[in-house]
Amino acid sequence: MSKPSVGRIVHYVSYGTPGGEYTPQCRAAIITEVPHVDEARTPELHAEGEELQARGRVGLALLNPSGMFFNEADYDEQHHGGTWHWPERV
Repeated sequence: MSKPSVGRIVHYVSYGTPGGEYTPQCRAAIITEVPHVDEARTPELHAEGEELQARGRVGLALLNPSGMFFNEADYDEQHHGGTWHWPERV
């Protein structure tokens, strides 16, 4: 997996609606935050930061047809709703 960094363009997968009126869709997103592991902090905080980086959790600015919103999301190659992934090459 490439290393996420602030300013990179990724895809965010919307949740869709419970009734299926709207299906999950890929939306453009910009990474706004990547967790930083500060080794000088306590071991508990260091371990938590490493866990966040391992899961690929980032802050995102999501670009939807109806507007923008901001959220945190985990990386997921399976493209489940509420997660982000690298854009496919075309």
